[in-house]
Amino acid sequence: MLNHDEILSIFEKTGAMLKGHFVLTSGRHSDRYFQCARVLEHPRYCELLCGELARGWIGAGLKDVGAVIGPALGGILVSYEIARALGARSLFTERENGVMTLRRGFVLSPGERVLVVEDVITTGGSVREVIAVAREAGAQVVGAAALVDRSNGTVDLGVPLRTLLTVPAVSYSPEECPLCRQGIPAVKPGSRHLSGAGGTPRG
Repeated sequence: MLNHDEILSIFEKTGAMLKGHFVLTSGRHSDRYFQCARVLEHPRYCELLCGELARGWIGAGLKDVGAVIGPALGGILVSYEIARALGARSLFTERENGVMTLRRGFVLSPGERVLVVEDVITTGGSVREVIAVAREAGAQVVGAAALVDRSNGTVDLGVPLRTLLTVPAVSYSPEECPLCRQGIPAVKPGSRHLSGAGGTPRG
């Protein structure tokens, strides 16, 4: 089993968690930036971390899961690896005209036990949408899982949640940012200063 420091080390050395001064898409500033695609691009780490999440659920007595489902794009690889560990199917949802939905012929059966997954949870909005899609199909959502919980354990999804890392979602308005006051340059994630760490910032 991986301990907290080992998990954190994997995120740091792959560039999935950066420390510094970042401008998030909301315009707020943060001293941490998560881009789980950077750790998931390494198959061995993807298998290791998602396997650890799956073991946590197995240890909690979760069984007979028919499908693992996550939102595109962040939840696709997480869904696949956790489903592989649990011996279940792997599905993902997409937005169609702004609405989260199942496409590509994916089907959930009435009463089917489903685990909903994501790479990073901050407010839990996307996961709640996936839970709603699964329940609308008649499936039974038995829990949720994520690699990182940026809510510091405060998010309530209405189902049991297990994560590998739990960190505070600390952010500041530009006017109140202590990093700005210290004169530390702010970086927008996706710039070349992040060594290719592109994508949507998880803040």
